[in-house]
Amino acid sequence: MSRWCLYTWVREPRSLRRGLPALAVLAALLTTAAGVAGGAAGAVERDVLGSGGLTQIELSAFEGDASVRPLTASALRDAEGVSGVREVVADYVSVLYAEEDGTYDLPSHTLTPGDDLPYVEGAAPSGPLSEGEVVLPASAQGTDFRPFLGRSLAFGYTRATGSASGETEVLRLKVVGLYDPGWQVDGPGTAYLTEGTAAFLAAARAGQTAEVFRDTEGARSAVVVVRHQRDVAAAVAALRRDGFSASPVSDRVRHLPGLFGAADLAMRAGVLVLAVGAVVLGAVRAGDSVRGRIGQFAVLRILGSGRGELRWILLGEAVLTGGAAGFAGVLVGAGTSSALARPLSGLLGLPIAPLDALPGIGWAASALVLPALGLAVGTLLGSREALGRDPYLVARAHGV
Repeated sequence: MSRWCLYTWVREPRSLRRGLPALAVLAALLTTAAGVAGGAAGAVERDVLGSGGLTQIELSAFEGDASVRPLTASALRDAEGVSGVREVVADYVSVLYAEEDGTYDLPSHTLTPGDDLPYVEGAAPSGPLSEGEVVLPASAQGTDFRPFLGRSLAFGYTRATGSASGETEVLRLKVVGLYDPGWQVDGPGTAYLTEGTAAFLAAARAGQTAEVFRDTEGARSAVVVVRHQRDVAAAVAALRRDGFSASPVSDRVRHLPGLFGAADLAMRAGVLVLAVGAVVLGAVRAGDSVRGRIGQFAVLRILGSGRGELRWILLGEAVLTGGAAGFAGVLVGAGTSSALARPLSGLLGLPIAPLDALPGIGWAASALVLPALGLAVGTLLGSREALGRDPYLVARAHGV
């Protein structure tokens, strides 16, 4: 690149540097999307899949769908007998409410291996839950549960006595863990129990014993844990052959909807938009720039400069513009994605540090290179017609 390119790029108001702001915005959008998607994906890999999600399969029961096998006790035993399966934990759903003080009404679920709760500091269970223990949100529906950590708390629950009647009974549970209320995968204010306690409450709500409820109604969903990641595909195929609705947890988590999915889509589309946008902008700007300086270029042609030399000047301006736009876009995009780390953590319920939300090397390199490359291609296309004119006719027409 000659010093003449740098001189015209800096001094000439009609140079290609006018395309810098638009390209910088496109590069910043691509970098931001890459950082957001990368931060979310990293958090999922670290905190969900890394904690066992790669070896888990989710079973679902759909009420009224005869094509899907219900998750009754016998069905779950069959699932546990599939080759490679180590454990099956069923999720039973009910409600716990305030027995004395407070007005809370908490949905209850089984604490399954697929639940990686973000426990508040110093409030994580010391081990697996035992019967009679419960994990609660740190606060819910105006009630602060922190003072009850490590203590037994009385809850009310409903035992059905007829088709539209029931009576309140009391169950005492020890609060062994508290999690961040922002975690709302199963809805706000969820209480997590052992499988046995959760089945007991669901059965009482249906007016049945736990054994009868498990055998007839069954669970809403279940998590199957296999011995090794390599067993997942075979276990899923076997479960589906047996009529279960089975899907690997890794597949479900890696295709998260919402901001993660939108950012991932924007990141992939952003490469195409940036490349095409740079080419189009280069063609338009180069044509405008050459036409605006046609008299100057005509004089240079008459003095002996070839069209190739003039194209090198324009290409130099294109590379300088694209490089500056890419550099500025990466800086702005990286700063924006890092600033979005905290709100993204709240949205996903997973801790994401600002450094985690920085774009990957490949995406940053794309944002750096594509503006210059696309602008250079567009410049070659956009300058052909103007540089091909007879320099003497152009000079005479412009009074040079």
